[in-house]
Amino acid sequence: MPQMEADKKFTILAGSGNRPLAESIGERLGVGLCRSVVTRFPDSELYVELDDTVRGCDVYVVQPTGPAVDGHLMELVLLADASRRAGAARLTAVVPYFGYARQDRRAKGREAVPSRVIADMLGIAGFQRIVSVDLHTPSLEGFFSIPLEHLSAVGALANAIDDSVSDDAVIVAPDLGAVKLAESYAQLLHRPIAIAHKSRLSGSDVKVHGIVGDVAGRVPVIVDDMISTGGTIEAAIKALLAAGCRREITVVASHALLVGPAVERLSALPLKRLLVTDSLPLPERSSLPMETVSLAPMLGETITRLNIGESMSELLSHR
Repeated sequence: MPQMEADKKFTILAGSGNRPLAESIGERLGVGLCRSVVTRFPDSELYVELDDTVRGCDVYVVQPTGPAVDGHLMELVLLADASRRAGAARLTAVVPYFGYARQDRRAKGREAVPSRVIADMLGIAGFQRIVSVDLHTPSLEGFFSIPLEHLSAVGALANAIDDSVSDDAVIVAPDLGAVKLAESYAQLLHRPIAIAHKSRLSGSDVKVHGIVGDVAGRVPVIVDDMISTGGTIEAAIKALLAAGCRREITVVASHALLVGPAVERLSALPLKRLLVTDSLPLPERSSLPMETVSLAPMLGETITRLNIGESMSELLSHR
């Protein structure tokens, strides 16, 4: 990717949520990261300071809000405030993984709706645009009073497995919420779809009641937007095996949180391949057959287009 025009003033500011990804984006754009200090006082209060000038610049703050979600979110807000007070011309939050996207409505009647609160918070902090990838709830865009550029890693992930997907493969949605995502993969890979019917028992445990679609003797490719505790994937795989699928299972997900018992659960399953992006930091050592597709090319292209005012239509998610 060519370097941006010298007269277009911009800088990339990295939070601690995924600094290696921010560095990869900077390398692709031919720029270094804005130097900053993010530390905590003994009482755990955050302290944020910028060591480089951002006056008159378009500032792109790269910060996924993965675990620890609240800390990374507050850091994102304070990085925005420091940039605004230092004279930044425009602020864009690049949030590859958007935490709290699952809590977008009241299921019982007396809960908070954090998705809306976070959307308001980011606008109040001074951000004028949000960039995110494969939101758990695409309709979250309606919560924002500022533009949200919803990108998708589906194309890059599908391309990474295209040559290795067998003719008898089937794309599997592990729950009803992943059906549209599975349809996108099926269209790109030209394979049929199967759907697992899931009910959630707790935050980490689920039960699959059955599989809709022909999976007997086929190679499953399970697709989802995220893997958290691994409960959904585990339940789907057990149901697929009971339905007679082959024991050569591929799992593809945009975001690998891998919290709690996730690694232990997935390691006990007949996984041939686990393909994820680098939206979140990944374990340096793992027993899982994990492969990574970097978001740096797509996010670098996005920053380039936003900075010079080019169309984003080719990069946006339409599910």
